Amino acid sequence: MIISIWRYSHLALAITSFVFVFLATVTGIVLSFQPISEQIQPFKIDGIEQLNVEQTIATFKKQYPEIITIEVDANQFVSASVITKEGNSLNGYFNPKTAAFLGQKPEVSNLFKFTTSLHRSLFLKGIGRFFVGLGSFLLFLIAFTGAILVIKRQSGIKKFFAKVINEDFAQYWHVILGRLSLIPIIIITLTGVYLSLLKFDLIEEKKDKHNLNFETTTVAEIKSETSVFETISLNNVETLEFPFSEDEEDYFILKLKNKELLVHQYSGQVLSEVKDPMVTFLSNWSLVLHTGKGTVLWSIVLFIACINILFFIYSGFKMTIDRRKNTVIPKNKFTKDNADIIILVGSETGSTYHLATAFFKGLLDKGNRVFISDLNSYTNYKNASQLIVLTSTYGEGEAPINAKKFLTLLHSVKQKRLMHYAVVGFGSLQYPEYCKFAQIVDANLQLHPQFQPNVELFKIHNQSESDFKNWARKWSQSVDLDFDASTLKVSNRARKDQLFTVVDKTDINIDNTFIITLKPNKKLKFKSGDLLSVIPKQDKVERLYSIGKIDGNIVISIKKHEFGVCSNYLYNLKVNTQIKAVVKSNTSFNIPKAKTVQDVVFIANGTGIGPFLGMIQQSKPITKHLFWGGRTKQSLQLYKNTIDDSLNNKSLASFNMALSKETNDKVYVQNVVAKQQDLIAKVLSNNGVIMICGSIAMQNQVLDVLNKITTNTLQQPLSVFEQNNQLLTDCY
Repeated sequence: MIISIWRYSHLALAITSFVFVFLATVTGIVLSFQPISEQIQPFKIDGIEQLNVEQTIATFKKQYPEIITIEVDANQFVSASVITKEGNSLNGYFNPKTAAFLGQKPEVSNLFKFTTSLHRSLFLKGIGRFFVGLGSFLLFLIAFTGAILVIKRQSGIKKFFAKVINEDFAQYWHVILGRLSLIPIIIITLTGVYLSLLKFDLIEEKKDKHNLNFETTTVAEIKSETSVFETISLNNVETLEFPFSEDEEDYFILKLKNKELLVHQYSGQVLSEVKDPMVTFLSNWSLVLHTGKGTVLWSIVLFIACINILFFIYSGFKMTIDRRKNTVIPKNKFTKDNADIIILVGSETGSTYHLATAFFKGLLDKGNRVFISDLNSYTNYKNASQLIVLTSTYGEGEAPINAKKFLTLLHSVKQKRLMHYAVVGFGSLQYPEYCKFAQIVDANLQLHPQFQPNVELFKIHNQSESDFKNWARKWSQSVDLDFDASTLKVSNRARKDQLFTVVDKTDINIDNTFIITLKPNKKLKFKSGDLLSVIPKQDKVERLYSIGKIDGNIVISIKKHEFGVCSNYLYNLKVNTQIKAVVKSNTSFNIPKAKTVQDVVFIANGTGIGPFLGMIQQSKPITKHLFWGGRTKQSLQLYKNTIDDSLNNKSLASFNMALSKETNDKVYVQNVVAKQQDLIAKVLSNNGVIMICGSIAMQNQVLDVLNKITTNTLQQPLSVFEQNNQLLTDCY
């Protein structure tokens, strides 16, 4: 429940403080420009740190018979109040080197006056200041609870700044910008709270009083070698008040950044010194840090932080709304006691629900008696024979919010009959605890006497729809259920079809395989390994094809089936005709960046070579090796020219081929991989990547071989490299 407490606290704070935080942030954005507008005024004189107070006083006395005050503000502008030789009062900014008058202090613009009042008190005076201070405190709590959630998400405080998986735009940037803006936001909120407490006198500035006794003060010479003014540079001064008369008991009042001095007007000796209390120091710094006064750089930081807060408001509420939509369990047609199949879902953010819902509806459409709920609702089921658990993992292998109670319930609730089960884990290979909670659930079910597995634990990386359909197909076969997983309608998003022109199509080869080349009609960003979604009009069922990118065109290798709706549709397309389709990003199967990976091994059989045809032609400085399995030499003819060209121009380092029908000895791609165990071991040990594309059957055989290689040669199971994201698969 700890995670849910932090999440609900974060959300509750955001909702309750929304109005105050929004107004404070918008006005803060405007006010962040005030220090910048002041800094660009032409009143700053370089080198005032090289002037001491004695020199400044002497310069002003030469020009003006009477000087009242000299001030240095946060912008290092020097202002003064003097009486001219003509007897006129002159106030404004001066050049401290020459005492020349530079101009009067400009009036604060009405925009900044209005915004400041709104920012400080919402035009409600005292009560408004209270609510603004409260809003600052609530924003601090929001930042604090948000940091806790990031720590949980990243599996510990040590990984606070580790790479974040981009699963959703709003969620990704909410975390990224939240981490970068955390310290500025904490500074803004704490200083805001502190200034509010000062305003209401809840923090008192108790300043010591000066203790003067002129009876014990020696009458000094008019010019003394010990004048304190000679030791203090002008840039350390805040204000200097001149004596009202020539009476010896009148003195200079010199306010520095950390103390106040009373200085004898003739000797320059310090008559009394009072250091500022810590409260004054904190107050001054709070004002500077909260407003950015006197520093353009910090004003820019405050501006960016405020912009980020506005984005957090948007992305936070968007995530909440999306989560609410995603976590809506579809209405059950059957009760838990008269259903044959029970689907239980565990999800922290709701991302698992859309796949679970699609599966639930798909089973219902086929006439199955299905019941769906969350893992926390686990109970006894009178007639159910199948239990399906679809769950993600949160943080360091923890259960999602709606699955916290499941393991306890599993061992306390007794089932009246034996049930078969299947567990599907959802996660990302880039997290160290990939699908760990699903593993824990599977282990507990294995040890439970009332449950028996149908299929082994299945892990799905990055909510892959194709992998989920593969599991659904595998599960339906294991329970002998008439269920076509390819018909699952997983996505509810509005489809935006893109137009493509057929620029080339090969003749069909001996294996009933052909290559079709499509050119996007409009500029389109995509990579080899992405997916092309095609929905034929005949059955309106989506098919996904892994694509290669060559010269900006999409290249697909397709097996034509006798009764295949989509494969026949694509094969019958003529050159220069147009089709509608959608390119779907498949970041989990794109060739890695050359900065992080130097070696890549491609393993494919049949039409699985499609995406690799594009990858081997990429000019990235990566050493690439290709393993491919086909039936005969004629099977290779479709791809031979591309492979030969890549070998000749060195973009492909090696090519290993397996032909299963060429000789009596059937050779499959996994056999060739086994013979090249030294190459495989070298690539993996050097942080290289292995990419597999083709049939599920081939993938399983290859994975067995790879596991033997890593276990025997590298003394580590393949799962270690899988967790390091060194194994990428896209099989069907």
